[in-house]
Amino acid sequence: MTLTKISGIELRRIAMPLVAPFRTSFGIETSRDVLLVRVVTPDGEGWAECAAMSEPRYCSEYVDGAQDVLRRFLVPALPKDGVDAAAVGRALEPFTGHRMAKSALESAVLDAQLRATGESFGSYLGAARDRVPCGVSVGIMDSVPELLDAVERYVAEGYVRIKLKIEPGWDIEPVRAVRERFGDELLLQVDANAAYTLVDAQHLAKLDQFGLLLIEQPLANDDLVQHAQLARLLRTPICLDESIESAAHAAAAISLGACSVINVKPARVGGYLEARRIHDVARAHGVPVWCGGMLETGIGRAANVALAALPGFTLPGDTSGSHRYFATDITEPFVLADGHLDVPTGPGLGTEPLPDVLDAVTTSKEWISL
Repeated sequence: MTLTKISGIELRRIAMPLVAPFRTSFGIETSRDVLLVRVVTPDGEGWAECAAMSEPRYCSEYVDGAQDVLRRFLVPALPKDGVDAAAVGRALEPFTGHRMAKSALESAVLDAQLRATGESFGSYLGAARDRVPCGVSVGIMDSVPELLDAVERYVAEGYVRIKLKIEPGWDIEPVRAVRERFGDELLLQVDANAAYTLVDAQHLAKLDQFGLLLIEQPLANDDLVQHAQLARLLRTPICLDESIESAAHAAAAISLGACSVINVKPARVGGYLEARRIHDVARAHGVPVWCGGMLETGIGRAANVALAALPGFTLPGDTSGSHRYFATDITEPFVLADGHLDVPTGPGLGTEPLPDVLDAVTTSKEWISL
C-alpha cells in the first residue's frame, strides 16, 4: 500500500440540530455538536466524523476533549514521512483510550488513501452486499401513545426493525404496547444503555414474553461477569454495546457467555479496522453482529453503511436515513428505499460534504500543519 503524505489536518466543528429530541437512559440530545476531521494530502483529501457527544455520558469521551487530544497528541504522533490507515493505529497506540478521536483520525486517513486509489470503503472492508437493511432507534417518550405514533411513522417509512430505548419505569409497558399494536411479525429489540443491575433480573425476565430480537447493554459496561449471569436467567438474547471496545473484549465476552449478539460501533472501538476485526472474531464464533449508530451525519453514515454490508452483519443496524435525525444533512441525504440503504460505491466514503451546507453549519475551524 502506498503511503499517504499528509500536508495538514483540519478540525472543524459543526452544529446540527436534531429534528426531534432524542432521549435515552443517560440524557436528552436536541442537537449534535459534531467534530469533523479533514486530512489534506498532495493527492486530495479525506473526511471523517468524530462520534463523541457534547458531554461524557454515553462514554468517557466528549467532543471538546476529542478535539484537544487530537490537537495535542494524536495528530503530532502521525509519521511525517507518510502513513496508511493501518499505520495510524500503531502510531496512536501509546495513548490510552480516546477511541472515538483515534477512529476519526484513522478514518480520515483511510478515506484519503482510498480516494487516491479509487477504491470504496465497502470494497476495502470486504462488503458482501450492495444494500443493507435498516432499523431505527426510538428514544424514550413522554407517553405510550406518543411512542406508538412514532413507531407507526417509522414502520410506514419502511424500517425493517424497531429498537426501543428503555430504562427503569419505561420498559415492560411500552414494549407490551408496541408488540400488541404491531404484532409478532415486527422485528423488535430494546436498548437499556446500562440502566439496570443484576438485582433487576426478575423484572427484565418479564421481557421474555415479547419475543424480542435482543436486549442491548442491560448492565454496566465494565461488568461482563454479571452479564453472563444475567444471560443464564433470560431467554431474550443479550447484546453488548458499551462493553465491547476491542476485538479482545469481544472474544472475552463470547468466551464468558456474556452475550450472544454484538453491536459494533466503529467509533467506540477505535475505528473501522478494529470494527472489522470484531466482525471476524464474532463470525468465527457464530455470533451475529450489527452496526450501531451515534446520530451521525452523512459522513459517518456512509462508512457505517459500508461496514454493515460485511457478511457477518446479519441483523439490521441503526443505519437510518438522514432525515431521521436532520432536516438537512451535510452530504447528499441517505434515503431509505424498501427498508434499505445503498452502499456507496464511489472512491473512499463515496460521499463528501456539500460546501454551502457545510459552511452554513460550521462553528469553528482549526488547521494543524504536519
